Amino acid sequence: MSTNNSKFENKEGQKIPAVTFPIRLNDDWSSRNTQEIFAGKTVVVFSLPGAFTPTCSSSHLPRYNELASKFSANGVDEIICVSVNDTFVMNAWAADQEAENISFIPDGNGEFTDGMGLLVEKNEIGFGKRSWRYSMLVKDGVIEKMFIEPDLPGDPFEVSDADTMLQYINPEAVQTTQVSLFTKPGCPHCARAKDLLMEQGLQYEELTLGNDISISAMRAIANADTVPQIFIDGKHIGGADELAKHFA
Repeated sequence: MSTNNSKFENKEGQKIPAVTFPIRLNDDWSSRNTQEIFAGKTVVVFSLPGAFTPTCSSSHLPRYNELASKFSANGVDEIICVSVNDTFVMNAWAADQEAENISFIPDGNGEFTDGMGLLVEKNEIGFGKRSWRYSMLVKDGVIEKMFIEPDLPGDPFEVSDADTMLQYINPEAVQTTQVSLFTKPGCPHCARAKDLLMEQGLQYEELTLGNDISISAMRAIANADTVPQIFIDGKHIGGADELAKHFA
């Protein structure tokens, strides 16, 4: 069957392609193959056009990393990021993103992506052949669910996001909480608060002093002049220590 507005085949119910991926690990060559990755496991895969590209780096990858604990709590053994890039590029991107909850799979030859029927030409921007953006839930090597981006110009990002996948796996696990965070650059306590929120898989609106909001406005809202100041569903939690107690 085909997804709406897409020329790409939805492969739900089919087995994933059998491919071996050469990987550079600790200055040595190794490999992972699809049998080892998928056999007997529940795996979420998201694939994207390229490492270091804007949407991939700012939204697609970080949100899967943020929600990793929720995916794990809902039976997912591993989250795989696939891109038609070589292993050196993927390793550099993994280090840059600090996405320790994601496994980066370099499909440098495009074999896996081609086997999925999602290898596309992006010659107009000098990319050559790359992956169309999509995500899928794979159980024991069989594709249970696919979210393929619509066949539109450019690089649509509407359905392959982490929240849509989590919504499919367990609607009750999706965030309904609204979180706002007042911060300033270089603040270690702010970084700690953001780490605590990430551990909970919570997205937040960050308001930076001097950029998004003035200190006088923050004082009026939070009745405080130190950062961070965190609000959850309109309730003032306080700073990083109070946030830790809140989650405990």
